Amino acid sequence: MPTRDQLLRAPKVLLHDHLDGGLRAETVIELAKQCGYQGLPTTEPVALAQWFASDVPRRDLVRYLEGFTHTVAVMQTKDALERVATECVEDLAADGVVYAEVRFAPELHTEGGLELETVVTSVLSGFEAGMAAAAANRSPIVVRALLTAMRTAARSLEIAELAVAFRDAGVCGFDVAGAEAGYPPTRHLDAFQLIQRENFHATLHAGEAFGLPSIWEALQWCNAERLGHGVRIVDDITVATNGEVALGRLASYVRDRRVPLEMCPTSNVHTGAVRSLKEHPIELLRRLRFRVTLNTDNRLMSDVTMSKEMGSLCEVFGWGFADLEWLTLNAMKSAFCPFDKRLALIDSVIKPRYAQLTAESLRTSHAP
Repeated sequence: MPTRDQLLRAPKVLLHDHLDGGLRAETVIELAKQCGYQGLPTTEPVALAQWFASDVPRRDLVRYLEGFTHTVAVMQTKDALERVATECVEDLAADGVVYAEVRFAPELHTEGGLELETVVTSVLSGFEAGMAAAAANRSPIVVRALLTAMRTAARSLEIAELAVAFRDAGVCGFDVAGAEAGYPPTRHLDAFQLIQRENFHATLHAGEAFGLPSIWEALQWCNAERLGHGVRIVDDITVATNGEVALGRLASYVRDRRVPLEMCPTSNVHTGAVRSLKEHPIELLRRLRFRVTLNTDNRLMSDVTMSKEMGSLCEVFGWGFADLEWLTLNAMKSAFCPFDKRLALIDSVIKPRYAQLTAESLRTSHAP
């Protein structure tokens, strides 16, 4: 079993992390004071952090999303966005993440008068500052942005165009998020068609709070390259009492085509997508060799980091470094990053570090 220190030192790749779901509690309080926001339930940092996570498991996606009212409210200025983005990168680097794609919805940050382009440039500036600070601290990290459109709104084509416009400035792809029920992916088909015509990248929240139809539309109509969560693909898998497994046509397609699943186990428990970590299908999907990846989703809302997520699943499923390396390689192979850069991180960072940790673990286990 990997130790906490070893998990912290393990190189990690993060594909599903929301910028407005990962603020530091102290930052939320300070930004609220600066902008005059009066809606926080408390202004004591520890108590506020506990408030964000204390009502879990909420077991309802819509209820889970209510916490974002406070974080989004304090992210309405250039300085606030840049600060949050910088701290995000610093926190991920401190947790051993070497590559991350962090998503945010520009349309949610215009209530204070910011233009969409200004929202994006502010976040990208913060990412650059954070990467520079991490490099100076000898914990280099590459962070790129995914621009998210809200499925409950009607600006997805505009956000897709924005993502394409910033594709050479730090934006690596396009996403659609928000409450799934009643808002199928095909409502945003024109946005995904634009992304496809521009030879760009798209992921899509699907199969989290809603089932197989959402996944099917995301893949077959919207041409999504990855599935945000995708946990409900298990509904198309049958496990007999004797242990034999049968895959339906959609599940077979997902596995055969190596469609990456951006799985966020702790968050899935909190939103009610699954009842417990022990019952999470990530272990079944790993054994069946789906393209599973491990992610945080919302670090503040679920009080989770990549190291914590790894540690929890190692305890529940008995995973070791071989399993964690496999998940990390899956994520790096699935990143919206040029092939040569993906390969460089795999060969020069991920594999060597896991080899060192594995050797260290073996020495420890055989020590008298």
